[in-house]
Amino acid sequence: MRVGKVFRDAFRSLFRKPVTVEYITKPGKMVPVPERFRGRISYDRETCIGCLLCIRVCPGGVILSTEEGKVAFNISRCILCGQCAEVCPKGAIKLSSQFEIVTYNKEELTIK
Repeated sequence: MRVGKVFRDAFRSLFRKPVTVEYITKPGKMVPVPERFRGRISYDRETCIGCLLCIRVCPGGVILSTEEGKVAFNISRCILCGQCAEVCPKGAIKLSSQFEIVTYNKEELTIK
């Protein structure tokens, strides 16, 4: 009796619309992300005033101070919490909608 229910449900699911969406909808076009999605960090060096508040609030130790009084980000440690972007008084740090943070070269994961 239980096996019949399993087959019936499996047969019904063959004709239903899929629940998941495709990763790439068209060649070169990614799936849209939600409006408040927290992705890769984008940093505007010219806007940064060097207050270093972002270093204090970062729980992952991602942000380091440089010699010029600016900051550098080691994205390989980032947990995408967004606290650095919230505390930045000038808006020099933003979280983009880019979610693919994959590379073969570890130096590419450092933003200066």
